[in-house]
Formats: sequence, structure tokens, C-alpha cells
Amino acid sequence: MEWTVNIPARVKKAADKMPPGIRDRFRTLTLSLRLEGPNQPAMPHFGKLKNQGNTFHCHLNKGRPTYVAVWIVEDKTIRLMEVTYVGTHENAPY
Repeated sequence: MEWTVNIPARVKKAADKMPPGIRDRFRTLTLSLRLEGPNQPAMPHFGKLKNQGNTFHCHLNKGRPTYVAVWIVEDKTIRLMEVTYVGTHENAPY
């Protein structure tokens, strides 16, 4: 069963402003989140954020600027998560 991944308008807008290669990696990540769930160990620097509940993040590229994505598992039983941030590492909410 697939997961439902909500992507708010502000996150979509931020993704549209990223370079094309990074945007493609973000789209690949969202597809993978839908199919495989919140655990994405194949993504670089994937991890659960400490002291933030069910919040995960990963890097979308190497080098500078580094782009990251952050998502929260809102409900495991109905398989619902939301991407809360995509953008540069410097502005990440952690």
C-alpha cells in the first residue's frame, strides 16, 4: 500500500526555484516516499532528526549550496506524511 505525501504550495514553489537537476532529485525522492515510506537510507545523509518526533531529512546533492528535504510522518496507520521544507541547508528548520 502506498503512502500519501502532501506537498504544500510553499514547498512546491521553493522546488520550482531550484536548479533542474536538484528539482529532479526532489521529484524522485517524493516518488520514493510514496512507494517505500519515510525511511530512505539510499539518500545521502538520510536520518531522523533528534528531538523532533517523526521528522526525517536527507540531502539532495553534494557540494555547495547543499539542498535538503525535510518531511514528517503524520500518521503511520493511514500512511500519511508531509514534506515541510525543501531548499538550502543554511535555511533548513533544524
